[in-house]
Amino acid sequence: MNSPHWFEVAVIFGLTAVGTILMGHWEEGTPKWRRVLKPFVLAGLSVFISATAGRAWFFGFLGLLSVAVLVIHAWWLPRKGIHGWTAEPKEKYYALRGWKWPPRE
Repeated sequence: MNSPHWFEVAVIFGLTAVGTILMGHWEEGTPKWRRVLKPFVLAGLSVFISATAGRAWFFGFLGLLSVAVLVIHAWWLPRKGIHGWTAEPKEKYYALRGWKWPPRE
């Protein structure tokens, strides 16, 4: 049985894999269950959007997520005194996320 929405699932899990490889070290304080659940929730939401509204809306959803990431990293984090790409100073980033500094060794 082939799912007609394999493309959406592949895109979400592909982006998640690349994102985890490149940016995962900034999520070290996030519980593992949340890191595992996130791509499944995003994939389910993506399939739901595509199945009900069409693939164009799925791409619109991806665009909206991209804009949200850009706003957070280019505007919101710098307003909090945190560099949007390097998450420095680490003490402020950890405090913002509600994590303890220094991290566990």
